[in-house]
Amino acid sequence: MAELHELSALTLRDALARGAVGAREVAEHFLQRIDTLNPDLGSFLTVTHDDALRAADHADRLRASGVALGPLHGVPLAHKDLTDVAGVRTTLGTAALDHAVAEKDAPLAAVLRRAGAISLGKTQVPEFGLSCYSENRIAPPARNPLDRRLSPAGSSGGSAAAVAARMIPFAPGTDGGGSIRIPAAATGLVGLKPNRGRVPSGSGQADLGQFVVAGPLAHSAVDAGLLLDALVREPNYRPTSAASRYEGSFTEAALRAEGRFRIGVSTASPFSSALDISLDSAASDAFSAGIQVLQRAGHDVVEADLTYDRRYHDAFQLVWTAGLATAPIPDEREDRLTDITRVLRRRARGRTAAHLAAAVDVLRQFEQDTIEQYSRYDMVLTPAVAMTPRPLGWYTDADGDTDYLRQCQYSPYTSMVNVCGLPAVTVPTLRLPDGLSMSVQLIGRPGEEAQLLAVTAQVEALRQ
Repeated sequence: MAELHELSALTLRDALARGAVGAREVAEHFLQRIDTLNPDLGSFLTVTHDDALRAADHADRLRASGVALGPLHGVPLAHKDLTDVAGVRTTLGTAALDHAVAEKDAPLAAVLRRAGAISLGKTQVPEFGLSCYSENRIAPPARNPLDRRLSPAGSSGGSAAAVAARMIPFAPGTDGGGSIRIPAAATGLVGLKPNRGRVPSGSGQADLGQFVVAGPLAHSAVDAGLLLDALVREPNYRPTSAASRYEGSFTEAALRAEGRFRIGVSTASPFSSALDISLDSAASDAFSAGIQVLQRAGHDVVEADLTYDRRYHDAFQLVWTAGLATAPIPDEREDRLTDITRVLRRRARGRTAAHLAAAVDVLRQFEQDTIEQYSRYDMVLTPAVAMTPRPLGWYTDADGDTDYLRQCQYSPYTSMVNVCGLPAVTVPTLRLPDGLSMSVQLIGRPGEEAQLLAVTAQVEALRQ
């Protein structure tokens, strides 16, 4: 057998299920990798050695007892430090609040614990998950394993770096504006944002804008499908759920890799009316490579004439940051916030309910208009990001407004998908001479994650 960290998550899961390897042996192996690699990469804020080993011993006893095992029995992973895990401190990436130890699991951690997965710790995030990088004022920044001078992006950047460095086989992320797909693109992973309502523990129906969903970061479409299958194995108590739209296995959909589709191609961004948006040469080359590999796979790839509401930029920022207005930050700790959080919080507190209601109306109309345009195609292909991964400090060496501007210019193609509630996946299509990876984004029709995983698997097979 190959080294445990070299195995796919599916192969590792199957080895654990049949007893070819024990959960404690697996946990010890990955914890040792974390101890070795994390000091240079900053992926983990907290490593839970003792809790993980106790859980692994329990998993081995369960298997020996012959009881039915969960779909991720004994498989290690980690949670970004926005998610409560029982008995572990939650920092939210901020120095402005005390770091309390969680009394119970958040729903996302709970469903994966019930599936048999073993958490090895909590990973680095930007403050409150606001940004598409993973730097804050409480710990060293997460670094990109492909080049440690660069950011793994964010907000799931610590998790993406941990998966890319094979400190864990895969990881759940959360995505409110691209926070799974952007770090996946920066680190050469598959990052899947599910449809709004697909994953009960991160449905995209809890926040004001209905943006934030939970989904997988993985090395392959199959491994992403495996984690997604575990995430959807829960009751969904929201009436507008997408959970019933697909009854099969996402893992099997990726393994079959079937289907030929009409794919619309576009580099239009809803930020273009307000900001200078352009692709660097690497992003352009990755986009061209994505078109070529999809054509080789037999898809009908056509130009898509897409237009977006010019009011999008202002409306999205207003709704995305509205929660900062009511964040329980003591006045005497405001100066501990990062520059961008302080700027956005001040702006959010200065806006009226009428401003907020108008912005929500703009985004709901944007959702309808955009999905109507996309409906001419089975999928829409865009660049994943507009530039190569950014150097550490590139965002934070400027004032808060410039920080936000640079984020929009780096990732101008992701937040619109959250506004629309659609599923989307970032897929690596190009390896640069210096070892960096570049990706494209595929946006699916409502509820069609299985199709996205199938096409991702086709791309992977042709690029091997």
